[in-house]
Amino acid sequence: MKAFSRLTAMAAGAAALLTSAGASLAGLGQPSDWQMGLQDSVTPVMDDITSFNTFLFAITTAIAVFVLVLLAIIILRFNARVHPVPSRTTHNTPLEILWTIIPVIILAVIAVPSFRLLFIQLDVPKPDLTIKATGKQWLWSYSYPDNGNFEFDSTVVADKDLKPGQPRLLTVDNEVVVPVNKVVHVLVTGADVIHSFTVPSFGIRIDAIPGRVNDTWFKATREGTYYGQCSELCGVDHSFMPIVVRVVSEAEFNTWVGQAKQKYAAEAPAQPTAIAAASAPSR
Repeated sequence: MKAFSRLTAMAAGAAALLTSAGASLAGLGQPSDWQMGLQDSVTPVMDDITSFNTFLFAITTAIAVFVLVLLAIIILRFNARVHPVPSRTTHNTPLEILWTIIPVIILAVIAVPSFRLLFIQLDVPKPDLTIKATGKQWLWSYSYPDNGNFEFDSTVVADKDLKPGQPRLLTVDNEVVVPVNKVVHVLVTGADVIHSFTVPSFGIRIDAIPGRVNDTWFKATREGTYYGQCSELCGVDHSFMPIVVRVVSEAEFNTWVGQAKQKYAAEAPAQPTAIAAASAPSR
């Protein structure tokens, strides 16, 4: 029993160390060097995802330690040298009941928060702003139907055009701009093949399917710039269609909307193939 207690304490300490290290190394809005955990959360949904991930990690760690201890006991106490006459026991009713009921209980404990999280992700609250994102080979087009219905294309910036501090393969020419602490309803579709609209710090990932409109939502609680990428293999330039969302104050957002109406009103969205060819980054 003392050995079991020591092993359990050591495993709990290692799990806590790994969890804290992952949290300290996780990035805010973009990947970080040596990142181990999820990106830092800036939305209520991502808060729940992070908590659920930690909860599952604790359960799986406990199961792994329990199985490891059982294996150690079997190896030490029931090997041929220590136990030369093997037991001929074939059934143990209490044990069989336990190893049937306990996994069911564990699955039920996991299912309850899992279903709750799915409900929160799929139940879109009353939006303050709606954005439509259209995946194309190989860029994203965005429209703001609630703010004058203007539309623009967002393409990756080539390596040679990057400014200091801009991340490679994640920087775009035209960013999505949204106000802080507002519910943003995102309509997602595809123009050619299946893409996937993904922003890790928001906890959103949803497929962009031609001929169908999927939807998701987020409510960013901190201003800043947050990066994502297409997460569905969509063709040769799949790696070159990032997503950039800039979260600003409501006043700054209103100013941007006024400027965007003028900027994009006279600009028809270019053809995807033309943009891809013109702005293909160096590899």
